Amino acid sequence: MNRELTCIVCPMGCRLTVELDGKEVVSVSGNTCKRGEVYAKSECTNPVRVITTTVRTKNGKILPVKTDKPVPKELMADCMKVINGLCPDCNGEFSMGKIICENILDTGANIVVAGK
Repeated sequence: MNRELTCIVCPMGCRLTVELDGKEVVSVSGNTCKRGEVYAKSECTNPVRVITTTVRTKNGKILPVKTDKPVPKELMADCMKVINGLCPDCNGEFSMGKIICENILDTGANIVVAGK
C-alpha cells in the first residue's frame, strides 16, 4: 500500500510517496533531503503534533499556550479537554515559557505560555 504526503519540514513541500507493508515503512521517495524521509517515516508510524491554543485565566484574560514538545496525534482531543479545563491564576505576570500544566496526560510534554 502507498501513502502520499506533503513534507512540512522545510518550505520546499516535497511530494512524498511512502510504501507500506502493513504499518512498516518499506521505502520513501520524492524527498530531496534526509529530513523528508525521517518525517515520512514518523508520520506513517507515530504521528505527533504540537498543540497551540489559548486558555482563559481567572481574571478573564486570554493567554496563548502550546505544548513544549509534540504529543501523539491520537491524544490531541484528550489533551485539549485537559487544556480547556485549565484556568491559571493571573495574579502574577506570565512569562513566555512558563509551565502552566506539567506532563499532560503522561506524554512528557508541558503546557507553556506562548505569548502575552
